[in-house]
Amino acid sequence: MYFVVVAIVYLSIIHNLIVPSGTARSIESPQYTVVYTESDFEVRLYRECSWMSALVQGTTSFENSTKDGFHRLYQYIHGANLNSTKIPMSAPVLTSIINASSSHGLDYYVRIYQSPKYERAAPQPLPELNLQLNKWKSHCIAIRKFSGFAKDDNIDKEVESLRNSLNKYLSSNNMSSNGTTPITVDKNSSYTIAQYNSSRHLTGRLNEVWINVVSGFTAEGCPPYQEEQY
Repeated sequence: MYFVVVAIVYLSIIHNLIVPSGTARSIESPQYTVVYTESDFEVRLYRECSWMSALVQGTTSFENSTKDGFHRLYQYIHGANLNSTKIPMSAPVLTSIINASSSHGLDYYVRIYQSPKYERAAPQPLPELNLQLNKWKSHCIAIRKFSGFAKDDNIDKEVESLRNSLNKYLSSNNMSSNGTTPITVDKNSSYTIAQYNSSRHLTGRLNEVWINVVSGFTAEGCPPYQEEQY
């Protein structure tokens, strides 16, 4: 099933936090290995990792949801936790869009990567922030990169482009006669994306669409996908 994860930075707040690659300041990110590459997408094997997440409901705007969720996460990393601990910013910031079965429609999970040094004893967020820690098992993700600013009016186009690329690849590889495991991806009617640059970085911007690989690429080391529980 398709599970696209949309990752974006709340531009008006974190313009001083996420730094373009190649600069002196180091921003911690989840670890991965590229296991397969095509001209328009790649597959990465991510290690186990944890994300502090803010659930946003009652809106249909990707940008507004990211703004709302990141505002709570921003407070958390700047000391709004039970230890009053200030936590270094990480990248990317994710906004996962889940097609919920409830009447309010879409659920948006805005996430920041949690450094491994906090995994055993992560500072507990203040209750009023309504944050939760999500742990991801090691799994593979199909990735499409795109430039510019990620916004409400261009996210769907990028998601559809990755879906089309994957459908083309799957149609030509799933019926292989060599006995390999068919490739399947998460087709959940939910989706998600990723953005790495500050709002001051106007050119050469990097964004990514992520879709979980459910099965296949076993020779490259991809384990069976375990769906996240919300």
